[in-house]
Amino acid sequence: MFIELTDIKKAFNQGRPNEFWAIQGVSLKIEPNKVTCLKGASGSGKTTLLSMIGCLSRPTSGRIQLGDRTISGLPERFLTDIRRHTFGFIFQKFNLIQGLSVLENIMLPAYPLVPDHKVLVESASRLLDHFNLSSKADNPVEWLSGGEAQRVAICRALINDPKILIADEPTANLDTKLSREFMGLIDELYQSGKTILITSHDPVVFDSPVVNRVVEMCDGLLVQE
Repeated sequence: MFIELTDIKKAFNQGRPNEFWAIQGVSLKIEPNKVTCLKGASGSGKTTLLSMIGCLSRPTSGRIQLGDRTISGLPERFLTDIRRHTFGFIFQKFNLIQGLSVLENIMLPAYPLVPDHKVLVESASRLLDHFNLSSKADNPVEWLSGGEAQRVAICRALINDPKILIADEPTANLDTKLSREFMGLIDELYQSGKTILITSHDPVVFDSPVVNRVVEMCDGLLVQE
């Protein structure tokens, strides 16, 4: 499923004295079943662009097409449905919910889609086993190391079997060794047929042989490839 952006712009506080255009006219086609990295310094617009692609926010103007469907102008209830069925998210700070177990954190995004609790537990347990985390299933997430928390975040992103995986600065809180391990996991997911979008200013990520394409951003615009 390809993603195509046409003249996307995004303003914050539009019409006010502090109006800010985070994205200033981006046109981009993202190929399916590839690993694409949005590279750029903090404030370049990477995360804002990714949030619009992932149906977490809407563009101020322009068109976003997901396969044969234009999604940029859809009502929120439709965006929510697309988001749940199409995308899995790995956030910079992992966003695991303290006080819940590892297993509960992984199952959380799937509750609206999988009403059968037993089936949901089985799906989450398979992911834990695949990422060598089965022994941590009942542990509170605050007991995890950085690498373990990263793998739990990946499991949570995969619980609904998304076609597209979005990772926003996924190595920002990891050391070099764990960052390389993360890219190894990304390679495994790529080999399984996922479309993967990553934002990063980490050379371990954008220089990785796992990445098929690097798209550089600066001040809300694409840098000529």
